[in-house]
This record gives sequence, C-alpha cells and structure tokens, in this order.
Amino acid sequence: MGGQDGKIKVGFIGCGGIMNGHVQRLKNTSAEIVALADTSPESIQRLKKNNPHLADVPEFGDWKKMLKEAKLDAIEIGSPHTVHYEQTCASLEKGLHVLTEKPMTCTSAHARDIIKRAKKAKKIVAISYQRHYQGTYRYMRDLVQSGALGEVQYVAAFQAQEWLKAVQGTWRQTQALGGGGQINDSGSHLLDMVMWTSGLVAEEVSCRQEFFGTEVDINSAVNVKFTNGALGTISIIGNAPSWWEDFTIYGSKGAVYNRNGKITWQQGHKEPVIELAKGVDWMDPDSNFIAAIKGECEVGCPPEIGLRVIELTEAAWRSHEAAGKVVKVERAD
Repeated sequence: MGGQDGKIKVGFIGCGGIMNGHVQRLKNTSAEIVALADTSPESIQRLKKNNPHLADVPEFGDWKKMLKEAKLDAIEIGSPHTVHYEQTCASLEKGLHVLTEKPMTCTSAHARDIIKRAKKAKKIVAISYQRHYQGTYRYMRDLVQSGALGEVQYVAAFQAQEWLKAVQGTWRQTQALGGGGQINDSGSHLLDMVMWTSGLVAEEVSCRQEFFGTEVDINSAVNVKFTNGALGTISIIGNAPSWWEDFTIYGSKGAVYNRNGKITWQQGHKEPVIELAKGVDWMDPDSNFIAAIKGECEVGCPPEIGLRVIELTEAAWRSHEAAGKVVKVERAD
C-alpha cells in the first residue's frame, strides 16, 4: 500500500470549501494528495490558492477520468450528496479505500449496497462525521457504555442554525443534488450522535416538516421510539437566527447534558452536578482514515453508521408524507 516513499496516495472528488479542512488534516499524516477532481475549475483553483503545497497536483474535470488515470490508494469524497453512492462504488471497484463526507448515501438501499461492496473488496469505507473523534461526544458515549446512567430511557436533541438563508441558491437546497434538506445535511450529524452516543437503534418514527417554499425540508420535528422502548425527540431547525445545539441523554440512574458543547452530568437528583472541563479528542476523520488503511487502528466511523442515519432519515420523510403518521424504520437486519 502506498508508493516507495510509504505515502498513501489520495485523490479528491469535489474541491469545495469543506475540503480545506481535509487538506489540513492530511498534512499531519503519511498521506499525499496526488489528484484533484471537480466539475468547477474555480473550486480547484481556490483549494490550491488556500493550500499552496497543492499547486502542482494534477487536475481533472471528470472524476471518472481521475480514477482511470491517476495512481491512487484512496479517495476522499466532498461532492453533492446524491452522487456519493456512485462515486463510492466506482472507487471500490478500482480497489480504493474511501472517506466520504456525510451523508454516506441518500437511500438505505444504497447504504446496504456499499457495506456489501466494501466487504467484498476488503476496502475501508469511512464517513467524515467528526464528532466521533471529539472528546465531548466520546465522553457522553463512555458514560452510557460504563453503565453510569443506567438504561437509556429518553433522548432529547435540538439543533438550530441559519441553514435556510446560508445555503440558499446552492445545490444543498435542491432535491436532485442535496437528496433532501437540513435533516439530510448538517442535521444528519445530530441523528448520528443520538444513536452513536446512546447506543440506541430507532424503531418507529413520527415526523412533521416545514419547507418554507423550497424543494427540501428546512425544519423537522421528529418523535422516535427505539428498540429498547426508550423515547426521543429530535428537533432540527434550519430557519434560525444563529447556531445552537442542545443534547441530553436520560437514563434510569442519571443524565448527561450537552448545552452547546458544555457537558455536565449527574446520578440521582440529590447527587452533585459534575462538569466536564474538556473531553479527550481521539484523532480526526482523516488521520483515522489513513491510520486505518495502514492497519494501525479501527475505523472511527464505519459505513454501518451511515446506514443507521439514513434509515432514520427515510422514516422521517415517509412519516411527513403521511401527515405525521407513525411509521416503522425499515431495516434489513
């Protein structure tokens, strides 16, 4: 794996603003970015301007041409949501490892297919959900797994941002490329964290959404019943004046609270509230991806995570279309 210099050769599909973070994180790994693909030459040039060490990296207007001609070990995908599936499958066919931006896919059928293809190819597929590596969320998950909170009985998750105005006129607010609205975009981070930190699996969903005259959902009010009987509410507000996130896990013995990144928890109403000064981060999506390719660690966010997220998302969409009727989360397992 890798060239004679031991470097993992990485190509980018999509060179928009989000890829600047990936470039910077890869600088701290044994990876080398050797090819850039985007339908927009301007996007490639902006990425190169922001990252001068990429000045001589070959450019491709067609990602398929890049896969055919460039010598690669891995691909990082930062393209519009609905093309993630095709690009991931094509990369796996070429024998490449894949790190994709969220959501992994826009349908659960596509997610299941990617999992099968990755296993058959014996290649890594990872999702760039950065919270899997952040100390605050890892601390919440560790509390649940340690049994300190008892059995999880309720989850309340809230996310608000100015998404309606901030991405107006972009591909993110088109069904063809976004594959859905706020719940499928940054809202998917919240769905991921609800299930990853709590260990819960969604079973039934009721949802109502507001589109504000756009093609896609902007606000979502989601009620969830999980397989262990726990309940949950997930509020995703895309028409808000500013960012705010609030996330609480209630267990039979205690609760943990995340108030816009500030973590506190307690066991029993008479027990003291304990404040977490700072959680311990573990790597990041890119360094984890490269290390996992080299066999140095496990994949921090495997494709099964993406499947759980889109299963819940699809159920929310189906419920809204049925005027908020309770629907089953459709799972193959």
